[in-house]
Amino acid sequence: MTIEWRYTVEQDLGILSVSGYLGPDAVRRFAGAVGWVVGRGTGPVIVDLTELRGWSAEGQLAITEAARRLAEAGRSLELAAIPADGSFVPVGDCPPTPVHPDLVGALTSHSTRYGEAPEGRHEWRTTGWPRTGDDAGE
Repeated sequence: MTIEWRYTVEQDLGILSVSGYLGPDAVRRFAGAVGWVVGRGTGPVIVDLTELRGWSAEGQLAITEAARRLAEAGRSLELAAIPADGSFVPVGDCPPTPVHPDLVGALTSHSTRYGEAPEGRHEWRTTGWPRTGDDAGE
């Protein structure tokens, strides 16, 4: 089982939404998504896990590695809506990683209203990420 992802940049904030199961089989794909994020946008990155069904120990390590990679690029990582089956326990020298109960809470902490300014919005996604009515024309 793998993951699908979508990365959205609005102003100086990135949102990496992940769906599926972040287990050993998905770690490489997640690392690739993080590489995509590092190369695009500036500022903090919120990893939105609203659609994530769960994660393994390897998946949590991948989150820790993502926080390190982003810190090396001068960016921070925050988590929103971690899976209900556990909590995030950073490993070793993981940079501070704020955890928000949901995406709205994470955005509120940045005084950003997600989706409010579509003209300044850029989005990339895996082909398996479902299209919704408001992004079907992209």
